[in-house]
Order: sequence, then C-alpha cells, then structure tokens
Amino acid sequence: MNATLEFTRELIRRPSVTPQDAGCQDLMAARLRQAGFTIETLQYGEVTNLWARRGSGGPLLCLAGHTDVVPPGDSSQWQSDPFSPEIRDGFLYGRGAADMKASLAAMTDAACDFVAARPGHGGSIAFLITSDEEGRARDGTLRVMAELASRGVKIDWCLIGEPSCNEALGDTVRIGRRGSLSGMLTVNGIEGHVAYPQLARNPIPLFAPVITELYSTPLDDGNEFFPPSSFQVVKLEAGEGAPNVIPGKLHARFNFRYSTVWTYQQLQAHVEALLRRHGLDFELNWHLSGEPFLTPVGQLTDCITAAVRTVTGLTPQLSTGGGTSDGRFIAPYGTQVVEFGPVNTSIHKVNERVAVADIERLKAVYRNVLERLLPAG
Repeated sequence: MNATLEFTRELIRRPSVTPQDAGCQDLMAARLRQAGFTIETLQYGEVTNLWARRGSGGPLLCLAGHTDVVPPGDSSQWQSDPFSPEIRDGFLYGRGAADMKASLAAMTDAACDFVAARPGHGGSIAFLITSDEEGRARDGTLRVMAELASRGVKIDWCLIGEPSCNEALGDTVRIGRRGSLSGMLTVNGIEGHVAYPQLARNPIPLFAPVITELYSTPLDDGNEFFPPSSFQVVKLEAGEGAPNVIPGKLHARFNFRYSTVWTYQQLQAHVEALLRRHGLDFELNWHLSGEPFLTPVGQLTDCITAAVRTVTGLTPQLSTGGGTSDGRFIAPYGTQVVEFGPVNTSIHKVNERVAVADIERLKAVYRNVLERLLPAG
C-alpha cells in the first residue's frame, strides 16, 4: 500500500463532521513542518483553519481545501463503516474519500515530494485548509482570507482540491462558479373565512403571477463558460391550519444561481421591482452565499490543463458547473482560482468512494502543477 493511499485512509478514520476537524489538520501539518513549512493554526469559534507556507517571495501558489465532511447519515445503508475506510474492487470507501480527503493527502504528499526534489524552488507554496466548508462557511476560508489581507499577503494562484471530475479523473477542471443568492419572502394578505372571500385578501393568487413570470422569463443566455442563470423556489407555504380559513400570509424561499451577466444588486432590484409591479405588500430578506467568479484563460488554466493531460491523457473541459465552493471567498482578492479533484459521482452519498488508482494520479497532477508554476529560481 503506497504512502498517499494510507494517508488518505488515516484522514478518513478521523470523523471530522463539520465544523470539527478531528485532528486531520494536525496530520497534514506534521508532514508539512518536516518539509520546511511554517505552520499556523487560526481558530475561530469551533472552526479550525490551517495556514502553512514555505518561502517568502512571490509568486505565491496556494493549495486549498477542507477537512470537514457532511454527516454520514444512516450508517446501516453503508456497506462498511463510513469512518473505517475499506478497499473493495479497486475503490476506497469512506465518508470524505472523494470530498475531499484523497485530494488533501495527494496535495500534501505532492508538495513534500516537490520540496524534497527542488528545495530551491521559485516563489512560495502555501496551504489554506479549513473545517468550515460544508457548514456555515463563516469562520473558515472567509475569515482566513480577511486575516491574510490584513497582513498584506497576496495569493497569486490557488488550486482547490474539490472533486471536479464527472466520469473520469481528468475530464473536468473548474475555472469558476456561479453566484448563489437566496431570498426569504413574506407576502402579506388579509385573513378571512373561505365563505366570505370579499372580506379577505388571499396572498396565494397574488403571488402566483409573480412566480409564473420568474419561472417563464429567462434571466439570460449564459456565456462562453456559464450556463444560463436559474431561479428555483425551494420552500412555499401558506395556511392557518384550518380548512375554512383564507391565509393572511404566504412565505417563500427561493434561490438564484447566476452568472457574471448579473450582480447580486441587479438581481435583488429585478425581483423587488417585479413584486411592486404586481402590487404586493411584502417583506423580503436576502442572503448572498457567494458572488460568481471566473478565472480567465491564461497561465494558471494552461498549466492545470497541461498537467492533467500529461498525467491522465485527457484534455479537461474548463467548466463553471456545480454548486458553490470556497473559491468564492478567495477569488475576490484578485487570486486566480481553479479546482481539480476526484470524480464527484458519490460525494455526499452513502458508500462515498474514490478509485484507488486515482489517488496516485491526483498526486502526480498536483506535483506537475508545482513544477510548472514554481520552477527553480
């Protein structure tokens, strides 16, 4: 059993359900310290963050990720204990195997091997690892980036080990993500008896044409890298618990996944103008999970594409698909961000798995990126 595979197994054995790190970062830090990295732990509430750096000059390449995992759910649905990694038929099973402990092990070993082979490498290498990616995402990368900015630290390039691939390792590199904007809406009506609708104001038919228009009118056509922006209602409720009462309020929660065609301010104004145009009495609160970002084609995208092709033989699609990631907190500081990691078909599911052979190939891709971006000075 090779060292990186065993390291992945060791990380999976730690039940680091968000926001707990369960000692995963200590395991990484021990290896990085031996390779000459300066280690710093940034603790915010329950969240543990690791900042490790080797070198003081630029450019600075940051390898980023998260040690926290989602809960395993019903353990009886797993073929093996989710925190007792098991190899079956060429796959390593366990919670976090693909999202993203294989990436963490591969990144760490790739950096250590690179430093051993090229102690005089150019620039600097850093690790930014959090235990708050799967949860609230408030005391993790978001806080660390603010702290680094206050110190004047500028990250030039960032490679995040999120599981980016769809069917085979190497088929997809993410170069951006859509923004995520949620709205919490209350439409006010007037409660009344169903037999006397003239004395009430039902918010359900008042809201119906609004939701119809939001679904039927395309927001945009997307662009070269982004699909069209989308709108989805995720919760809709009204009613007073009695069958003969017209409700006085309607509550809705909805979400936009949007491209760089929009800003969140424009989307907010678009919805609020629509509600006013339909004459609704409403209250609306917004939550911005992250703005869209896009890394332009250039040195970093060329480098990761070449590294993937060299190791896997595949030319990856440059994509902005999927949900949000911590890249949304890093890109606003002027950092070019890409994401590359294992096949994502089993993440957040029972029997999460990663191909054993892909772990070593993943390490080789990360090592290749380091060699291309930070050659000997």
